Amino acid sequence: MRICSLLPSATEILFALGMGGSLVGVTHECDFPSEAAAIPKVTRSHIPQGATSGEIDSLVRSTLESQGSLYELDLSLLELLKPDLILTQRLCDVCAVSYDQVQEAVKRLPSRPRVLNLEPHSLNDIFDNISAVAEAISSEPAAETLLRGLRERVRGVRDKTRGAPLKRVFCMEWVDPPYCGGHWMKELVEIAGGKDDLAVLHRPSYRIEWDRVLQFAPEVIVLTCCGFDLARCEREGEILAEKERAFELPAFRSGLVFATDGSQFFSRPGPRIVESLEILAHLIHPELCPPPPVEKAFRAVHIPDRVAHGV
Repeated sequence: MRICSLLPSATEILFALGMGGSLVGVTHECDFPSEAAAIPKVTRSHIPQGATSGEIDSLVRSTLESQGSLYELDLSLLELLKPDLILTQRLCDVCAVSYDQVQEAVKRLPSRPRVLNLEPHSLNDIFDNISAVAEAISSEPAAETLLRGLRERVRGVRDKTRGAPLKRVFCMEWVDPPYCGGHWMKELVEIAGGKDDLAVLHRPSYRIEWDRVLQFAPEVIVLTCCGFDLARCEREGEILAEKERAFELPAFRSGLVFATDGSQFFSRPGPRIVESLEILAHLIHPELCPPPPVEKAFRAVHIPDRVAHGV
């Protein structure tokens, strides 16, 4: 089977199932595992490199309004690759090629590939997506083994945090302007022993008024900025620190503001969503949950003195 993945999470699922060798095309954002780098890229982004988070927010809204998609499909390359199966999503037009765009492209492909839509809103939905991909490629036994291990790790986090005091946690999917975590993020926070009253369970991320953040007074703030790596998330911490009365928040006073590699973990609904949960559990309850063995995934945000003192 010749498979084209239009989602970094789907690419990870295929490799986790031992079927990475069947991939003939992936997106420009598919960078894990490292073998994905050698696979032809069938998409590119309309968002320029180097833009600030505020500029990206404006560009996203204007580009979606004017062009309908943030990404471009290389139809000529798709024709050459002749995929039998395309893995895509209808969950978020900001995260990947729009579903409608994929459907239109498929009509022009001589190979007439099957399109599998992955649209998870919850942790169980993510696990169901893994099963759906496995069924489509006849890899059900591998999926059963993979899912058994993932579910055991989730239970392990639940057991460690059961009965622990619930800490107020704000997971920020975007900083300028502020957005809460979407879909599975509130659920992950709850399993990890926290509560995020600014997010809505299994619903999309949405813009949060800063006054609501001040009223919620989070004890832990976790920057899980969609599409940003750890270094970029750290820089977003400076922007966050410049917001009105930020240093009155318990999270700032206690030094519990963390940057994460949101691109690699929290924003990708694939097998590493469980590592995301383990990261959250450690950041919320380090006395109960040791850090997972992942490199460059998170660190406390260091606020320069000039920002901390309003210089």
